[in-house]
Amino acid sequence: MSFQPVHFYQTGTFTVGNRLLEASERSVQANIQRTNSLNSGHRACQGCGEALGARYAIDAAMNAARGRLIAANATGCLEVFSTPYPETSWQIPWIHSLFGNTAAVATGIAAAIKVKRNKGQMGDVRVVAQGGDGGTTDIGFGCLSGMFERNDDVLYICYDNGGYMNTGVQRSSATPPAARTATTMPVGPEPGNQFGQGKFLPAIAMAHEIPYVATATVADLRDLEYKVTKAMGMRGARYIHILVPCPLGWGAASEDTILLARLAKETGIFPVFEAENGELTGTLKIRRKQPVEEYLKRQKRYAHLFGKKPAVATIARLQAAADKNIRKYGLLDQEAN
Repeated sequence: MSFQPVHFYQTGTFTVGNRLLEASERSVQANIQRTNSLNSGHRACQGCGEALGARYAIDAAMNAARGRLIAANATGCLEVFSTPYPETSWQIPWIHSLFGNTAAVATGIAAAIKVKRNKGQMGDVRVVAQGGDGGTTDIGFGCLSGMFERNDDVLYICYDNGGYMNTGVQRSSATPPAARTATTMPVGPEPGNQFGQGKFLPAIAMAHEIPYVATATVADLRDLEYKVTKAMGMRGARYIHILVPCPLGWGAASEDTILLARLAKETGIFPVFEAENGELTGTLKIRRKQPVEEYLKRQKRYAHLFGKKPAVATIARLQAAADKNIRKYGLLDQEAN
């Protein structure tokens, strides 16, 4: 009986997890043929949720597009740590846009591809736009809304770490209430970011009634891959909002990135769901409901809530907001809880 060696690294990439499962059940990252689109050697911080989220999201998109994908990338952490001139960690066609016009650049790319495809000059190439919450919910909001209104054939992925992390941890409109940033300091009668400001962009995307909207976290990477793959199987404007904890900006331990993302979902602080044409179609249920305090106390951006005189009323408001998310999106798994 002869033995034939198996060349596990024949494509020059490394696989992780799920290798003992049937091929149809494996994640993209467990596939030896994965593109490794965001390669090693970048300069992200230790424990960076955005680097992890982008690697899984773009590899899944590349897999769904059979390698025919172009990415437009806003200025921000992801661009800064992955492409310090003249180097790059990207192994796909990748275009750097300004902070606020990524959706418009991606729209232009998609339009050019459509013209060339109609002329028989190129095949079907898909387009992904990506940016942080600052470049998405703030500076790029107008361009993104226009992309939604036109229903352009682009998948936009927002990596939400709750602030402008690469420019000094300033507040964005995705910064949660009571959080400390460089521009929402823990001073005054209501320290940290004010309640009632900012926006939850997935709900705005749903209001546009685009074909697909989803939220995800880096705590459930299979769910993330599933949603990216599903979105790539559709046409028109699609939006995925991924929670990516930032150890530096959040004042958290680098090894707690996945734990914090899981707690954000299990407390209801960050609802995980998907919607089609403006209608909620599915939720990732909370398996073991946790109090928001478990999430808050692991982050220095909330340290002012747990001083000598704990801010009981503020913590209660944050708990009420989480409970509202649970009711609004039907997040609680009644059997598990």
